Amino acid sequence: MSDLLVAGGQVLRPDFTVERADVLVDQESGDIVDVAEPGALNADESLDASDGLVVPGLVNAHTHVAMTLLRGYADDKPLDAWLQEDVWPVEAELTGDDVEVGAELGLVEMIKSGTTALSDMYFHVDRIGDAVERAGVRAVLGHTAVTVGKDDEAARADLQQSLDVAKDLDGAADGRIATTFQPHSLTTVGEEYLREFVPKARDADLAIHFHANETENEVDPIVDEHGVRPLEYADDLGLLTEDTYVAHGVHVDETEIELLAERGTGVAHCPASNMKLASGMAPVQRLRDAGVTVGIGTDGAASNNDLDAFDEVRDAAMIGKLAAEDASAVPAEAVVEMVTRGSAELLGFDSGRIDAGANADLAVIDLDAPHLTPAHDLVSHLAYAVRGSDVRHTVCDGEVLLRDREVLTLDEAAVRERASEHARDLIDRAESGD
Repeated sequence: MSDLLVAGGQVLRPDFTVERADVLVDQESGDIVDVAEPGALNADESLDASDGLVVPGLVNAHTHVAMTLLRGYADDKPLDAWLQEDVWPVEAELTGDDVEVGAELGLVEMIKSGTTALSDMYFHVDRIGDAVERAGVRAVLGHTAVTVGKDDEAARADLQQSLDVAKDLDGAADGRIATTFQPHSLTTVGEEYLREFVPKARDADLAIHFHANETENEVDPIVDEHGVRPLEYADDLGLLTEDTYVAHGVHVDETEIELLAERGTGVAHCPASNMKLASGMAPVQRLRDAGVTVGIGTDGAASNNDLDAFDEVRDAAMIGKLAAEDASAVPAEAVVEMVTRGSAELLGFDSGRIDAGANADLAVIDLDAPHLTPAHDLVSHLAYAVRGSDVRHTVCDGEVLLRDREVLTLDEAAVRERASEHARDLIDRAESGD
């Protein structure tokens, strides 16, 4: 076999202890073979982790990666106005080329900040898949269907496309791509369509991902129309199962939290986006206390405005304490678990842990920095002090994607240049109406 030794550093173990150890990776299978004391293992290739901390690759549980082209375009507006006045009109002008270039830019950013897997919701999904394959990361992809503002034929076609894309792309990129059926949300997809297409997704054994309870404006209409909370409505539609995870879950009550726990449905928590759009504070501690699996996502770069999951970890801890009014809520170990093992569980990947048999998805954090000194507690540093720019190396599926801050799978300079050009042209088209 071809193997890789990540050597000379400290390693974050599944029980959140830190020990000096080397990690042996089988590059053919893409799995971790062994974790052992320094010097006990040998390999064909080595990756220097000296003065570093080897951690599981971060898992971005909810994003719209191609929205990097809209970074900084429309800020400081509430969600509904932001979507209807700014985002949707620009997205109507997107081409497949735009989406692929925007995805490449987002993937470069994530690789450089230690993210090895993501869950994406968007359009032109085959082009995102092409970018993912070249970049070398793992991804759960899907076509996001919306029925509002469409006639019956167009609405059905959009949901059918979501089904078809999920079936066609599953297993692509040598198995690094998985898929989900994606009705956009409970308020942007009509009930009649959900009742028709959710069973089809279940019959096809597809996982499902959708936005839920992000703002109060997504809760009140459902309560008014159906007389139940949104996730009770979703459950009646057959949406809540162990193969489903929802994005946001900000405005959930105790009944909904219990329902999520009973059904095994997870939540992708996106704290920065929720704060920026003033959507609210998700009750993360109560969700976790109830046994709900919670992962962490960045959302898109238009509402964040970056894809650095370490920023998101810090935000999740801080806003979790505010929401609970308890400084001990959502502690460091919890948020590190959420962005690794928790998010991986939502996506269905055997990632998020450094242990024999797990996916060889790793990041090496360079600890030689003033803001990481002294090293009283490295798990605390991961939650509160580490930045994406501290990532020295990134490995996914046993392949080195980032070595000494250089992206090896994509041409960073060329990607940035193309993305800037496409972003300018896209905005020009949207604003001119051409």
